[in-house]
Amino acid sequence: MGMGRVSQPSTGRQIGVGVALVVIDLVVIVWTVYGYGMAGWADSYESDGAGPSSASRVASQASWLLGGGAVVTGGGLLALGWRIPGVLQGVVLGGAALLFSAAGG
Repeated sequence: MGMGRVSQPSTGRQIGVGVALVVIDLVVIVWTVYGYGMAGWADSYESDGAGPSSASRVASQASWLLGGGAVVTGGGLLALGWRIPGVLQGVVLGGAALLFSAAGG
């Protein structure tokens, strides 16, 4: 009993799944940007200069969350043969993670 050929999902299905996941990604990214903005706003009222700012901590957490999401979902989809949504997940979530890591700097 050998391994049979695994059928690849159609390009249309991959694009549909990719678009749906990007919409979810954007909701998560907007949520993290909101949290970062609120933390920055709170920091402006508590600027004692001691220790890292809460905005910096939020940016670091967002970077890890989005980067982990890029690896898990993008890598998982690529491993399953879903190339289009896998690449989209890696680019969208990975790019957002890089932006947050720069912001948390």
